[in-house]
Amino acid sequence: MRFAVVMRKQNIDNPWITFRWAPQEVLPDFGQFTSSDNQDNQITGQFLGRDDEGESWLFTGFELNLFPDEAEGYYLNLSSTKPCWFVMWRLEEDIKRYIDGESLELAQAEPHFAVPHRVCVSYNEAARLLDGGESVDNIPMAIEHASWVQEYINEHYRPEPKKRHRPESFKGAARSGED
Repeated sequence: MRFAVVMRKQNIDNPWITFRWAPQEVLPDFGQFTSSDNQDNQITGQFLGRDDEGESWLFTGFELNLFPDEAEGYYLNLSSTKPCWFVMWRLEEDIKRYIDGESLELAQAEPHFAVPHRVCVSYNEAARLLDGGESVDNIPMAIEHASWVQEYINEHYRPEPKKRHRPESFKGAARSGED
């Protein structure tokens, strides 16, 4: 299934930094965001708009595939109190390959620009990305998306059976061959 990510450049009242980047929303992409010249899964961003709090950018080209060996990570996400999307993003310097031509001049006004690179729903995958030093933020997941992932979990996730470990005190003492 294809998705799009809305990144938000939020203004901040701070003497050291004037804004911060954060993913704002993950949207299903049924082709309504993609132009006819970008039908492949190439990440492409476009300017959406600006208001008093900042500006929004839409990035398309994210394919979400679910895999049976990640089912535990999906389960951990959906069993939490607030299931979410995990968006991995980076501050990029060379943004020409990520921003469409109409929005490129506006994007190049900044020396670094936040570009999302991956969307996932596995808690374990997000943890691996964080362990690798990537920036990963979460966004609340809509109920219809959570139910779609839940169907996958119901079909593919089988929890590992619990194994009881005998305490050392019940295993007996190690004794030499003395009589």
